[in-house]
Amino acid sequence: MTVLNQDQVRSAPTGELVLSMRGIDKNFGAVQALTAIDLDIYSGEVVALVGDNGAGKSTLIKILAGVHPKDGGTITYGDRPVSINNPAESNELGIATVYQDLALCDNLDVVANLFLGHELGRATIDEVEMEKRSWDLLRQLSARIPSVRIPVASLSGGQRQTVAIARSLIGDPRIVILDEPTAALGVAQTAEVLNLIERLRERGLAVVLISHNMADVQAVADRIVVLRLGRNNGEFTVAEVTYEDIIAAITGATDNAVTRRAQARVDAAGDAAVAAGASPDAAPPEEDRP
Repeated sequence: MTVLNQDQVRSAPTGELVLSMRGIDKNFGAVQALTAIDLDIYSGEVVALVGDNGAGKSTLIKILAGVHPKDGGTITYGDRPVSINNPAESNELGIATVYQDLALCDNLDVVANLFLGHELGRATIDEVEMEKRSWDLLRQLSARIPSVRIPVASLSGGQRQTVAIARSLIGDPRIVILDEPTAALGVAQTAEVLNLIERLRERGLAVVLISHNMADVQAVADRIVVLRLGRNNGEFTVAEVTYEDIIAAITGATDNAVTRRAQARVDAAGDAAVAAGASPDAAPPEEDRP
């Protein structure tokens, strides 16, 4: 397991630091929802924000989205401090948020959903140009949409998620926040959405992924930031962290069913090696060494 300290966090990613949050606090009356939260977001990187229900994930992204004002701490965008007081200011900074409910209009087609509130044209709506741009955007994402003129209600869950993500890119954002994008999706649709996240990273965007599915997190994320009870409780590189380490950080306990099961497998392997007449810690024979 590799837990990154603050200096390592800044040197590990190869992309540009787009946004930095330091010491973020948020209260709802007497309830302290967030306490001294730190989060760095880099371009060309997927950072997963994980934690149990009530850990503060949704509150933190709503601060970034301008839904809730922060009560303490600083937000730095690039090299300048910023204040995000409403969703319009969040959009102006280049932050796009795709919520779990997607907020799509089922009775409208794909084109109308993509440009809803941002229609092209002056005196009349330029349907031809909107359709052309819709196809261009969907092709960039390698999206599997049969037609941009069919109602969103007729699309699968994965295709609806694709439309919601594509809509977030209309304003050329630098940061895309995805809130539980694979929730309630089947295996094939989940794979489609994960491929879409890969396309966002390849385009150089910074992606913040909120998910309870650790398999999805480990499949596409570069870093994992764990929140527990409204506080930072670990930051890991995906390449060097185990599933058991993540669960331990989320629950705040190193002794739980998952870690015990993992240790039992290790112990069983060691017992099998001893029974075979070899020490579990013995070096491999010389001919088997690389």
